[in-house]
Amino acid sequence: MSEARETTHFGNRQVALEEKQGLVNAVFHGVADRYDLMNDLMSGGIHRVWKDAMVANLAPPKKGTRPYRVLDMAGGTGDIAERIINASLGYAQVTVSDINSDMLRVGAERAKNWRFGSQATFVEANAEDLPFESESFDAYTIAFGIRNVPRIDKALAEAYRVLKRGGRLLVLEFSQVDVPGLDRVYDLFSDRVIPPMGGVVTGDAQPYQYLVESIRKFPSPSAFTAMIAAAGFKRVTHTPYSGNIAALFGAWKI
Repeated sequence: MSEARETTHFGNRQVALEEKQGLVNAVFHGVADRYDLMNDLMSGGIHRVWKDAMVANLAPPKKGTRPYRVLDMAGGTGDIAERIINASLGYAQVTVSDINSDMLRVGAERAKNWRFGSQATFVEANAEDLPFESESFDAYTIAFGIRNVPRIDKALAEAYRVLKRGGRLLVLEFSQVDVPGLDRVYDLFSDRVIPPMGGVVTGDAQPYQYLVESIRKFPSPSAFTAMIAAAGFKRVTHTPYSGNIAALFGAWKI
């Protein structure tokens, strides 16, 4: 008698755990070239405010006796990396890592026109099995990416491994709206506007149907905070943005 395969969610579908990464990759291969444009349209541009707040919270140093190294995971198009490098006036060195080659292609091409583009490198890698040495980064950032990882606990364990003692973890992710009235408006917008908009802009509504569903499947703030702590991180914080449409989770490796 064969063993039952472990399953996980891909949006509202249950799929074999080992199949999810390939399905997620297909989503982002299809939307890479217009990914940031869709983020602007879906959020009315407010995702930029959330990302700016994330980098302000990180507060990368502008000088020091050694390089300040940041791993920006699932950051293929480079919008977080560019913010970090600019905030540090070119001092920070950011490794942009993503499992999706098309997202990295977009980011690497854009970096050619950045003010401090030479401070970014682009590396294709799986968040669950990073090709970097232990204790090699001062900070690990991931924006709107961790909910797409099949084994979130493994990604958090890898984040802990590659961070130096005293290193920062910052996770920006969609959350669960907790403002009465706004929650209903947000659900209607998510269901009735985002997938059709994605179809018009990118030519395919299905990836955005998945993205809406994946937000709803992500753990609650309290559950995700517990996962971060379980990975070994200390001083875990949760900061809601815009009625908890998004949230910033922060922690330290001490």
